[in-house]
Amino acid sequence: MNTEKIKEAVRMILEAVGEDINREGLLETPDRVARMYEEIFSGLGKTAEDHLSKTFEFIDENMVIEKDIPFYSMCEHHLLPFWGKAHIAYIPNKRVAGLSKLARTVDLYSKKPQLQERLNSEIADAIMKYLNAIGVLVVIEAEHMCMSMRGAKSYGTTTVTSVALGELKEDLDKRNEAYRLMKY
Repeated sequence: MNTEKIKEAVRMILEAVGEDINREGLLETPDRVARMYEEIFSGLGKTAEDHLSKTFEFIDENMVIEKDIPFYSMCEHHLLPFWGKAHIAYIPNKRVAGLSKLARTVDLYSKKPQLQERLNSEIADAIMKYLNAIGVLVVIEAEHMCMSMRGAKSYGTTTVTSVALGELKEDLDKRNEAYRLMKY
């Protein structure tokens, strides 16, 4: 990440909106924004392979559900935050991941300019690929600042998206069971 370029861009934006970049409260803003971008865009170019590679034997094929995983991301259209909760259900194929690894997977894919719909797919694809899951369902509910503070100004609106793959896509009864356990 080119932090010097980010700092210069922030200075240019502040000047363009009519601010005095030499004002005391703004002197360190370009540096703070550059450090923030390093953190909130730290998922760029990464996959969840490392997170999902540590698994444990699990012979049963019962569904595993982890819900209410908090996340924060940035809308790629407006570079404004969106945040919410992800819910994951998957059917293991003789191996399960540690529960913290699912939360780390959500966090990783949320740390870049993102679309909520793509976030769903990237999480689901990673679980299918790196856990060799039989099926997966990912549901995300989020509030988008681009809807709340600008444009429609529809504060408190929640967007819910989902993606199902494998057996949880093909078997409606299992998918409905997963939704029910997630309370959807």
